Amino acid sequence: MVVNRGKIESMLIPKIQEEFLKGFEALHELGACVAMFGGARFGEGSPYYEQAREMGRRFAQMGYGVITGGGPGIMEAANRGAKEAGGVSVGLNIKLPHEQHPNPYIDVSLEFNYFFVRKLMFVKYSHAFLIFPGGFGTLDEMFEVLTLVQTGKSTPLPLVLYGSDYWRGLESWLKETLLAQGAIAPNDCDFWAMADSMEEVCEVFKRFDLFPKTDEIKQICGCLDL
Repeated sequence: MVVNRGKIESMLIPKIQEEFLKGFEALHELGACVAMFGGARFGEGSPYYEQAREMGRRFAQMGYGVITGGGPGIMEAANRGAKEAGGVSVGLNIKLPHEQHPNPYIDVSLEFNYFFVRKLMFVKYSHAFLIFPGGFGTLDEMFEVLTLVQTGKSTPLPLVLYGSDYWRGLESWLKETLLAQGAIAPNDCDFWAMADSMEEVCEVFKRFDLFPKTDEIKQICGCLDL
């Protein structure tokens, strides 16, 4: 049987277009938001879960919406914290073979078939990125943002890796292998920072005029040590 590839691909166009329009219509009125990425396998009771929940709550108290992948684990924790504080809680879910269900702490919920449409929504509607420990999906989202900034397809946006013990090995590999062998430029290493507390996260974000100055940070953020 000969498959008419062109016909099949042309049939996908309306479906892809529909997903883009659905995302734009649902999210275009959002205010400033922080995207929080992290692993689905860090459930309630995990230190990372509790820290992400607290982060989500404090971002909401500052007036920022929180955008996640809409699933369990770190995503749930961030949405939960934002919702508990009365903030805007957004979940951009993805249809997967093993059915990733939306968590119950989302005010604006969208479900996508295509990763590339979902990724565009994250980048388009987020003003900063906080990367908690996670697996392949978290790494994919992180490197997507770094690639867009490196290539000039996105304006520089704050990206913070939360939990230096977890991320230090990756950072060492990026600098000692990729940078050392010329695969990335020295200034590419300026596109991310690491933090172990809410105060440190705010200090990075405020370089981009997103967050309050130091005295206000101490009053609003406090300190959230690992």
